[in-house]
Amino acid sequence: MDKPTEQPLRNRRILLVIGGGIAAYKSLDLIRRLRERGAAVRPLLTKGAQEFVTPLAAAALAGERAHTDLFDRADEADIGHIKLARDADAVVVAPATANLMGRMAHGLAPDLASTVLLATTLPILIAPAMNVRMWQHPATRRNLAVLTGDGVRVVGPNEGAMAEAEHGPGRMAEPAEICAALEAMLAEGAAPAGLGFLAGRKAPGSLAGRRVLVTSGPTHEPIDPVRYLANRSSGRQGHAIAAAAAAAGAAVTLVSGPVSIPDPVGVSVVRVETAREMLAAVEAALPADLAVFAAAVADFRPAEARAAKIKKDGSGPPPLALTENPDILATVAGLTAGRPRLVVGFAAETDTVIDYARAKIARKGCDLIVANDVSPEGGVMGGASNTVHLVARDGSVETWPTLDKDEVARRLVAHFARTLCAP
Repeated sequence: MDKPTEQPLRNRRILLVIGGGIAAYKSLDLIRRLRERGAAVRPLLTKGAQEFVTPLAAAALAGERAHTDLFDRADEADIGHIKLARDADAVVVAPATANLMGRMAHGLAPDLASTVLLATTLPILIAPAMNVRMWQHPATRRNLAVLTGDGVRVVGPNEGAMAEAEHGPGRMAEPAEICAALEAMLAEGAAPAGLGFLAGRKAPGSLAGRRVLVTSGPTHEPIDPVRYLANRSSGRQGHAIAAAAAAAGAAVTLVSGPVSIPDPVGVSVVRVETAREMLAAVEAALPADLAVFAAAVADFRPAEARAAKIKKDGSGPPPLALTENPDILATVAGLTAGRPRLVVGFAAETDTVIDYARAKIARKGCDLIVANDVSPEGGVMGGASNTVHLVARDGSVETWPTLDKDEVARRLVAHFARTLCAP
């Protein structure tokens, strides 16, 4: 493995909390990669972590003693857990199991790891790793919302094969991804976890006190009682944005087309089927400070939906006349009264993505376009990851690396909050 040419983590002290999951084996590689980047790593293993990797292995790679026991006489003689909580530049929890996330969210401290995490005021980055059903469980989603609301940063999880011969989101982010997320967190000067809302101050990236409107998913435009026009949108990106905005303190209304994913925690959800229903729900949800139009709204609908099922009668396919659907993004962006301060559109394109996005922002009158490539080769439509380009009204473009959709959502929400807080 070639070593990085730059070392933004040089001389940084990282406390690495290793949770009790099979992904703990990746944490050994994470130690090596952090040290390659110039960081000093202090490992802290939970009891469960020691079932998968040994303190000896972690210590050998870190070049420093691994900590394991809250009631270690040598450490606790000088209140060692408090020293661990303070003597670093950042804390990384990898893997962050469902159990460990629950303890963090609820302030439980039965062991050394959770005690240190409760006592620390350092920036915290967690890399969740668990079974897909555990990751999607409402309790985990609530805990995640609490943690991100407290200022904890998150990287992953990724989608892929699980140890239990299952497939889905829940795989711990790769060590290189965790390093990149840590570098970004420290470069941004992240606020200490848990201290962002003291004295009524908004934390960096906070939407506290803001009203946010998000659209998500596809629309279904009926042809007859059993058939409709639709697209492959899963709603994952829009739902992730709604969840991230709620975690950042906003009052969020999510207008969702038909999807099979769970509702985000802490969000008011309005379910619709068609584009016209979505427009009506959007107008009813205004006013808002921020409106994010992530839904893949059908551009056209059948001019007339048949009252009975269309049947084959041997005469060939019946004609299907189409008519244009209302343009929800342009309608809201063009309001003279009650227009949200920040109106964001999405552009899902299969070619010349940035050119189309620049044309779209000029045509629609919105403030920002989030553009992505949904060609079959990209696998984005309905998938777990996304590569986005932020296109501003002046034509400037900011391109992000491929990230899972939850991380895209968190970064977008932070970007929106900074924009809203700008004078």
